[in-house]
Amino acid sequence: MNQNMQRILSTFDMKGAKIRNRLALAPMTRVSASADGSSTAAMAKYYARFARGGFGLVMTEGLYTDHAWSQGYTGQPGMADDSQARSWTATNDELHRHGALVFAQLMHAGALSQANPFYPGTIAPSPVRPQGKQMAFYHGDGPYALPAEMTAEQIALAITSFAAAAGRAVRIAGFDGIEIHAANGYLLDQFLGAHTNLRGDRWGGDVHGRLRLTLEILTMVKREVGSTVPVGVRISQGKVNDFTHKWPGGTADAEAIFGALAKAGADFIHVTEFEAWQPAFDGDQDSLIALARRHAPGVAILANGNLHDAARAREALAQGADMVAVGRGALANPDLPQRWRDGVAQHPFDGALLSPIAHIKESELAFGASSRE
Repeated sequence: MNQNMQRILSTFDMKGAKIRNRLALAPMTRVSASADGSSTAAMAKYYARFARGGFGLVMTEGLYTDHAWSQGYTGQPGMADDSQARSWTATNDELHRHGALVFAQLMHAGALSQANPFYPGTIAPSPVRPQGKQMAFYHGDGPYALPAEMTAEQIALAITSFAAAAGRAVRIAGFDGIEIHAANGYLLDQFLGAHTNLRGDRWGGDVHGRLRLTLEILTMVKREVGSTVPVGVRISQGKVNDFTHKWPGGTADAEAIFGALAKAGADFIHVTEFEAWQPAFDGDQDSLIALARRHAPGVAILANGNLHDAARAREALAQGADMVAVGRGALANPDLPQRWRDGVAQHPFDGALLSPIAHIKESELAFGASSRE
């Protein structure tokens, strides 16, 4: 083994879940599910490549949680019913056979929904139209819709749906852990944002009130799946429709958010930034990784954001991350852990892979994990 790779390729224990190394496949939406939200044979082949290639942990793309307002995209898989859950069992069995653990990422798109076949319109904490335009590579077109403000009943449904989806993911589909998606501008991040959450009730106000929905969902999910299943939260500042957004309270917000997640019992926090190693705020040298490490002691920290370079991955670990999640580098190199172990050069990422639509391409399925072209 390359001596520089020893820590990255060392094992990691997350709440009793034994992960063979510290490399995770980052969650990436690939809009390749069937019309009923089930995982497909192509998706099974796609995910299996990363397990064969040596990734210790595979995170799924975001799975919508209910047959109401949670679905974000045409072709997005769900975990909203037992049939959708069963569609993942063969995939997870195959990934387990190749030595990887698999976590289900659960998400509600909220105001960023581009395709919801169940109910008309979109919902959000407040009736604030998202900035920017819908993402064309996820079948979107034109500006986002103006969402309706969520009622108390709709908030309650979101909470119970996350918990029910987590239960299906673990007990039916055989997932090893759960990631609650509270990042990138989707519903839980909309509640966290001071500019998207204008509520005057218990779900709004200061950063603690705006974080309340994420914390209640975390509590309910942990109660649903039991004490032995790792449950964590993905957090970011930037959004898919606003890459440069920063928390208005700076380091004080970071302390409040990470501290509250730790107190609520998060087993891991997955921080994602455009460049994960960079300072999170002007005038402060700490990255979001370092801030999470400081304010959530004892909680596993996953770092994501342009970490497909081994030196950058090592830097993230040095700043306090326990694991590194890789996206684009993994798409170009589904055998990235093996390449790092053996000192083999990586393929560069080709952006055409995700255009004009970001669905799984035949060329990806033909690129086997043992490839060294």
